[in-house]
Amino acid sequence: MTDNAPRIHPSAVVDPAARLGAGVEIGAFTLIGAEVEIGAGTTIGPHCSIHGPTRIGRDNRFIGHSAIGGEPQDKKFGGERTELVIGDRNVIREFVTINRGTGGGGGVTRIGDDNWLLAYTHIAHDCIVANHCVFSNNTTLAGHVSVGDWVIISGFAGAHQFCRIGAHAFLGMGALIGGDVPPFTMVGIDTHGRPRGINSEGLKRRGFDSARIAAIKRAYRTLYVAGLPLAEAREQLGAQAQSSQDVRQLLDFIEGGDRPLLR
Repeated sequence: MTDNAPRIHPSAVVDPAARLGAGVEIGAFTLIGAEVEIGAGTTIGPHCSIHGPTRIGRDNRFIGHSAIGGEPQDKKFGGERTELVIGDRNVIREFVTINRGTGGGGGVTRIGDDNWLLAYTHIAHDCIVANHCVFSNNTTLAGHVSVGDWVIISGFAGAHQFCRIGAHAFLGMGALIGGDVPPFTMVGIDTHGRPRGINSEGLKRRGFDSARIAAIKRAYRTLYVAGLPLAEAREQLGAQAQSSQDVRQLLDFIEGGDRPLLR
């Protein structure tokens, strides 16, 4: 056995069809199923189950007791081949559940890079999660939800199926959303989540300067404070987008949705 060979606890069960990269560690009483691919340097803690088809990238940490790549919780699922794809350097804590996609929903659930999924997070079938997100304990995403880069979701918050959460958004504790959350927006602590301003503190931490933040604040006021009908607000945002790529990103998000905008 070489130094880079996978290290598998004697009590773990690994299907012969699974593919383990260099330096992978598999903890006690963990099950790795067929058609599971795990990239180099990833560690899987004790009492996990990973079912395929699932592809996991490099240097991820599954702390323990997580259920990954299970069948979608969808009555329309008929056993068709679908998959889960997880990127690199994610931290996945205790009792996290992530389901594979459905045939009618694109067939893939996808998690990007550098995310923190804290205890009891649930990510349902056909969800798309981008990069650098933090999902606090008991975050719940229904099917077909998409989440942009750098999103923070506080504990016990959740999103209805087909909702979109734009990049740099922040959802407060217990917020339940049934519509699209635009980029940069902060949703308040409310069982019926409502926008409560922009995520200015998060933007500062990520290097947004005062001019960019001011442009985003102006766009937010146009969309949420001015009392304009959505069509008129979009027209004004179009003018503001001429001088701000961030406002252009916000406007593109609004124009690309299927569900109502959270207003």
